[in-house]
Amino acid sequence: MKPAASCICSICIVFLLFKNHGVIFDMVSRGRPVKSEIRQNVIEILNVIGSAYGYQIHKYYNELFPSCTRENIYYNLRKGVKLGEFELAEVKLEKGAYSWGNVVEKKYYKLGTKAVPRNDAKVKDFFDKLKPRKS
Repeated sequence: MKPAASCICSICIVFLLFKNHGVIFDMVSRGRPVKSEIRQNVIEILNVIGSAYGYQIHKYYNELFPSCTRENIYYNLRKGVKLGEFELAEVKLEKGAYSWGNVVEKKYYKLGTKAVPRNDAKVKDFFDKLKPRKS
């Protein structure tokens, strides 16, 4: 056998040994994880308030957690709908005087069946303070 050929054979044998003993990881576990801290924080917000539209969620999010962009919130809402963590509760067309026209479409989101809230006390306290007190 030539030296190069024996080297290649040795590499193949080592690869097969490792593969059979589970040292090489499955290809299924590769890639980005599906979880998102931002999406989990939105789950916490919706767990307390029930349903809200994207911009409203963004405003609350930036008061409660480290700031992120509106686009990031919208992305995580869409991704959460695909994963079953959020559901589209309703879509409302509201009239008004906006810079882009006289109608705005507001998509209201609520928790989906696959959402797992952690019941963050910080979020509950925040919304408790926002509620007007009855005297």
